[in-house]
Amino acid sequence: MEWIYDDGGRANAGYKGTTGDCAVRSIAIVSGKKYQEVYDSINNLSLKEHKTRRKGISNARLGVYPQTVKKYLFSLGMKWTPCMSIGSGCKYHLRAGELPSGKLLVNVSKHYTAVVDGIIHDTFDPSREGTRCVYGYYSY
Repeated sequence: MEWIYDDGGRANAGYKGTTGDCAVRSIAIVSGKKYQEVYDSINNLSLKEHKTRRKGISNARLGVYPQTVKKYLFSLGMKWTPCMSIGSGCKYHLRAGELPSGKLLVNVSKHYTAVVDGIIHDTFDPSREGTRCVYGYYSY
């Protein structure tokens, strides 16, 4: 699958360096919203999360829990399409021809990436040469 560098507008929003903001970057790319708008929305949603001793709350810069991503994307009208279930094994990969066209926010192990018409938009190539398993994806 082809890959192009895309930070989702992070640099234009004034942020420098690298960090664990893959959910925010990918959402900004797929939704067309400004990076800062998504960043602020995710942090506002995280304030409603239940904090425990072992688990903190989501943070747009350091990592967002899947439940928070789901809640935000559903509010945008996106739907979830699972590609794996427990015991099913890997059926879809981050590889050309295995995912539908359109704007997709793809969930892979410990990462979210944007795929637009079969092209990965991210700050690095997360495909692992086409072997990375896709857990599922959000789409409009």
